[in-house]
Amino acid sequence: MTTPTAPTETPAPQAPATDPRLLVRSGGLTGYLDDLRRRLASGELGSAPVVIGLILIAVIFQSVTGHFLQADNLTNITKYIAGPGLIAVGVVFVLLLGEIDLSLGSVAGVCAAIASVLAVRQGVSEWLAVAAALAAAAAMGALHGLFFARIGVPALVVTLAGMLAWSGLQEYVLGDLGTINNRHDGLIATLDTHFLGDGDIAYAWALAILAPALYLLAQLRTARRRRAAGLTARPTTDIALRAGALAVLALPLAYALNQDRGLPLPLVVLLAVVAGTDFVLRRTAYGRQVFAVGGGIEAARRAGINVAWVRVSVYMTSATLAGLGGLFIASQQGSADKQLGGGNVLMSAIAAAVIGGTSLFGGRGKTWSALLGILVIQSITTGLDMVHAAQAIQYMITGAVLLAAVVLDSVSRRTRAGAARI
Repeated sequence: MTTPTAPTETPAPQAPATDPRLLVRSGGLTGYLDDLRRRLASGELGSAPVVIGLILIAVIFQSVTGHFLQADNLTNITKYIAGPGLIAVGVVFVLLLGEIDLSLGSVAGVCAAIASVLAVRQGVSEWLAVAAALAAAAAMGALHGLFFARIGVPALVVTLAGMLAWSGLQEYVLGDLGTINNRHDGLIATLDTHFLGDGDIAYAWALAILAPALYLLAQLRTARRRRAAGLTARPTTDIALRAGALAVLALPLAYALNQDRGLPLPLVVLLAVVAGTDFVLRRTAYGRQVFAVGGGIEAARRAGINVAWVRVSVYMTSATLAGLGGLFIASQQGSADKQLGGGNVLMSAIAAAVIGGTSLFGGRGKTWSALLGILVIQSITTGLDMVHAAQAIQYMITGAVLLAAVVLDSVSRRTRAGAARI
């Protein structure tokens, strides 16, 4: 005799999990306040501290000097950030792996030296000289990556050796004179002096209008694709507010630049590199692999990621960007010399990446953080120069800001870990 079995109950289908960050934003102002409280409690501060810091810096120095926000000063700031900013973007790539590269300042110096020697002393076309210099920078990065990823030498040791070796190569390439002036009106010279359209105001306005518009369209497209796939997406009002905030920042800057000489080429190149690398990191399989390796090497390896290749490619990318930054620094100072890439160039680039929000522990960060960080550092430097502060004071203040950023990163990391355990 068989015992009748009780009918099994079919579990009710569960609704797809919804990201609470997107739900609270749909609640209007109250939703945003709830989202802010949640972020503070979980340590997800984003770029807010940096943006607030930039506003405070501008207000303080404007009140002290009375002309910090004048058009010519803002133009100079947007030009000066290009060289160290490009190096800082390369630093972001390395920090995403949880590693460090101490050689980037020396790589920048060697790249500028090679391009100047080929173009000025050897009579090579400047375009070809620049291409050869950037190829040499990529080869240096590949060498660092191979020693680190294939042989297992710690990145700190490899790049420290590279810093010393490339500094020596820089002096050897430049020769006894030690300084090579740029060709007048040549490619390298115009990197810092050129303004799009020779000061035509349409270029600055076009960039200030197109940037928020393209951001709006891209975010709306992403939201539409997520909804079509049955995933949660940002509310349209949230996207519109973000695009509006970007326009509020971009349009006054365009107006200020047009009061001087228009849109400077260094700013355009830096923005293009930041946007391009941000797309690579966030929208491509390679970018996801970089984050995966930075988040956990063993987990990335078991997921089928070629960890060695990712590491080598990251060091090649950072070195190439450092070489490009070196060319802009050479253009800014009018020559390539033995001191280019030395001093506080490397420290400023690393500080910019960390101050902007890239984690020293790997797996977290954006290339936009390099732009925000270098804006903070250059604004402080420019403001202190305007009040005739000693260089020692500048170093101390920059160091204090860097330490504050690292402390904030560490506290946020611990807060996130604690929130995840609740």
